[in-house]
Amino acid sequence: MNLGCFVKTSLSIFFLVTVSKGLYGQVVESGTLTNGSERNNIIIAVPFLLISPDARMGGMGEVGVAVQPDGNAMGINPSKLAFLDSKYGFSVSYSPWLKNLVPDVSLSYLSGFYKLDEKTALGASLRYFNLGEIQLTDVNQQDLGVYSPNELAFDVTYARQMSESFSLGTSLRYIYSNLTSGQFSSGQQTKAGTAVAVDVSAYFKKPTIFLGSDAILSAGLNMSNIGTKISYSERGNASFLPTNLKIGGASTFFIDDVSQFTFALDFNKLMVPTQPIYDIDGKIIAGKDPDRSVPAGIFGSFSDAPGGFKEEMKEISIAAGMEYWYDQQFAFRAGYFYESPQKGNRRYFTLGAGLKYNIFNIDIAYLLANAQDSPLANTLRFSLLFNFGKTQL
Repeated sequence: MNLGCFVKTSLSIFFLVTVSKGLYGQVVESGTLTNGSERNNIIIAVPFLLISPDARMGGMGEVGVAVQPDGNAMGINPSKLAFLDSKYGFSVSYSPWLKNLVPDVSLSYLSGFYKLDEKTALGASLRYFNLGEIQLTDVNQQDLGVYSPNELAFDVTYARQMSESFSLGTSLRYIYSNLTSGQFSSGQQTKAGTAVAVDVSAYFKKPTIFLGSDAILSAGLNMSNIGTKISYSERGNASFLPTNLKIGGASTFFIDDVSQFTFALDFNKLMVPTQPIYDIDGKIIAGKDPDRSVPAGIFGSFSDAPGGFKEEMKEISIAAGMEYWYDQQFAFRAGYFYESPQKGNRRYFTLGAGLKYNIFNIDIAYLLANAQDSPLANTLRFSLLFNFGKTQL
């Protein structure tokens, strides 16, 4: 059996065995979630929502909550839409995802925005995650047919400048996760999982003189996927969405008339319960009970790790990136993403490039990782953006 068949067989068995226990994310290889993280003691559903969908952010190590906005801003910080110069625009992004493991998994992203005036913007986006064709089998290896599982998230966004330097934004998100084709598991009829969530975000930018150069200093915050739990059966346990806190800063330097550098740093923290440590009788001996409401899960996520403060710090992932523009036409990008080996183990460098001509931008990103250790190795992302008109100042 080749690797692709093994992976897909493992996936189909996982769907049917775990749904009655509370399906918490697709496993495309033993221990690997669909966002590329290794399985750990933070249990979430629909991890595809944690993937940066566009190539610009992908080329900068997934950093971007505070960098200068573009038409894909709502994918990482909705409030940045309020600072766009164009009147309206749209973008399309595509990535063959986890192709180091499976050949037909992909992430597609379509977004658009419209500026109502110089301070207010509306946006909408569709994120579609396709897991390819899977040969479904039950725990006894009986053939259940071929199925194409998929997930999507549809967003509507509102952003407004509160001052010349500060904006707020929010997105309302509908999530649909169709993984099991209505099969029975442990005597239960499975179903597509649905949920509703919101993002709450803020963005600050200030032109200034920094380190002897004209510069823009910026900061951003986005609390994403704050919403209902999701379940794949009527009586099955519901799982938390990947509620995430992303904060960061960026500095853009205007070196001369044609050269512009941006350096950015982001920190991410999942705001969901960390699983405790149980004894042989099922009693918690370290950590806290993960069976909580969504608000309790969010607020308790900063103090519930069984390893205490040291483990809480390991739950913070770090993204760092840079971008260079020449004459606002050609861009080069690089970045690094770090996640603790105990909390997902995503660690990789990224490279990216961009071309801007007239009304459109083309961006490409490439992920550099050890092909033997990382399911994300050699991942490519492509984005095409169109911007029209100028806002009336």
